[in-house]
Amino acid sequence: MVLTEICAYLRNYFHPVSKRENRSYIHSGMFIIDNGKISDTDFLKERQYFRIVGSDLNDGVYCNCSDDLKFLQNEIFDGYIWEMSVPPDFLKLCEDIQAWRTKNENPDSANLSPFIAESFGGYSYSKSNSRVGESNGGNTITWQGQFSSRLSIWRKI
Repeated sequence: MVLTEICAYLRNYFHPVSKRENRSYIHSGMFIIDNGKISDTDFLKERQYFRIVGSDLNDGVYCNCSDDLKFLQNEIFDGYIWEMSVPPDFLKLCEDIQAWRTKNENPDSANLSPFIAESFGGYSYSKSNSRVGESNGGNTITWQGQFSSRLSIWRKI
């Protein structure tokens, strides 16, 4: 899931900040995942994002909605569920990164071809010598490099 990877890269899991409530956003215990449902998660709001930590099969970031929960593997685990408060602007950035990755990291894409130039039968072409994951004048062409300016505002140290 792209959101899990981006949050890990940024070291930011968007912990909720609530000064009115004196409660933790990290919930520990024994959780049962069965057919897309997680036990004892009344603290999660509908469509709220959360992180599972300590699971053998399901560690990652999910949305509390049927579309995401259907991907969970059945499991009983002793671990943590972290509530998240993910801003809409960040979700839009994740969509943009996913679209870029789909286009540019596709193994069938010409962007990943090892050839810079080809010619055969009177036909020839050439392209830039920079490919995804390679260096182009010191700038790496990866999703991290491509979106670095938009990612930097969300990065935690």
